[in-house]
Amino acid sequence: MATNDMETRRAAVVILGATGDLALRMLLPSLYFLHCEGHLAPESRIVCVARSAQPGATYQERVKKAVQARAGEHYDEGCYAGFAARLSYVQADATKPGGLAPLCAAVEGCAPVLYYLSLSPTQFVATFQALKDAGLGTADARIAIEKPLGRDLASCKIINEAVAAVVREEQVFRVDHYLGKDTVQNLIALRFGNALFEPLWNNRGIDHVQITVAETEGVGERWPYYDEYGALKDMVQNHVLQLLCLVAMEPPSDLDAAAVGAEKAKVLRALRPITQAEAGRVTVRGQYTGGVVGGAAVPSYVEERGAPTGTETFVAVRADIDNWRWSGVPFFLRTAKRMPTRRTEIAIQFKQVPHSIFGPNQLLPNRLLIRLQPEEDISLTLMNKTQGGKLDGMTLRAMPLSLSLAEPNMRRRIAYERLFHDALGGNRTLSVGREEAERAWAWVDRISAAWREAGEPPKPYAAGSWGPAGAFALIERFGRAWND
Repeated sequence: MATNDMETRRAAVVILGATGDLALRMLLPSLYFLHCEGHLAPESRIVCVARSAQPGATYQERVKKAVQARAGEHYDEGCYAGFAARLSYVQADATKPGGLAPLCAAVEGCAPVLYYLSLSPTQFVATFQALKDAGLGTADARIAIEKPLGRDLASCKIINEAVAAVVREEQVFRVDHYLGKDTVQNLIALRFGNALFEPLWNNRGIDHVQITVAETEGVGERWPYYDEYGALKDMVQNHVLQLLCLVAMEPPSDLDAAAVGAEKAKVLRALRPITQAEAGRVTVRGQYTGGVVGGAAVPSYVEERGAPTGTETFVAVRADIDNWRWSGVPFFLRTAKRMPTRRTEIAIQFKQVPHSIFGPNQLLPNRLLIRLQPEEDISLTLMNKTQGGKLDGMTLRAMPLSLSLAEPNMRRRIAYERLFHDALGGNRTLSVGREEAERAWAWVDRISAAWREAGEPPKPYAAGSWGPAGAFALIERFGRAWND
């Protein structure tokens, strides 16, 4: 259904788990901004569902405070009044048989209805059944589910089968909020909208690729969830592999969801499996100890959890894509908690020129740096002659060419704004397909199995450092260095 068709109908967004952190901190502020900018149809409803009994006025106050905190200087009282008029609160328990019956009256007459599961993945299957039992899995229904989709391939398949029993695949939106970021979408524009890069975007022009997702915060009170997943399943299986797919995929025939998803799935099929014999050479797992981050002392993961554990908070992997375009090009993936800085970036390292006419040690390879956070930016490092300098030679230096379109004082969109907008309009281009999710789990499960078979605990690294020594050895073993 096209977006302009959606705008002529009374749509509804139903947030299941509406009292949780994700709903209050991200989802509802995103809907507020869509409302303020006129992207929600005038009669559209926002139905917030949770198990707790609380008066509507109490919940409205919680939402208002959350929106004010997120919007900051962009908050508008008059705009919020119109947004609040869309909101309603329904007490219901989606995990119990018949638990969503109270929701039926709230969405009666609405189409399409987007059910956003802001819930633990352990509650997904029961919630799908509750939607089906209540007769809410209609042809106009859309279901959005967010990572992690299970904790391995087997549980991912159970979730996919359960949602397939309620709605068709075209009605399912597997959300990865990284795909809603402008810079990630700009990567698609950069690759497929410019003739400049395509001839070099292969093993003849690119030396290696680095993808880093570094966070300064620790696990804290989220340790019960995190301890079950660890960095590999929490981050690599979804965010990191999705970024890898966008870098490595072949040009799709168009921006249709099926075409884009098919090309990403091909990349995941071509990922070389990591065996137990190879895991020690191409993977590193670590766990942070106490240290200093941002000038403040922080505890170890064991102290936050209250007991020793073998859960990793740091992962570095060399991944290889066995196809014609990428044969011989290593992809170095890295994600961790308690890093010195918060940073998510993709570094495309091009090959060195075949011969330097400028003397020794003057040339650096060109590098395309795509930064997603804390600020979104794209820059291309080129060699340029310095102004002035010696008269009997030429001195070069690396200069960044910024491709960022960010403007001072411009509001930076929450990634969920785009994802909500697309889901209400029926656009699944930025949604993760079923095959993608399952193939990503299949690759990650091999690494998990190799680690279990090896039986080695994660290597310690001090909070505020760039990880265990083995992470540096991993990339240096292949003649490269991290972009720190």
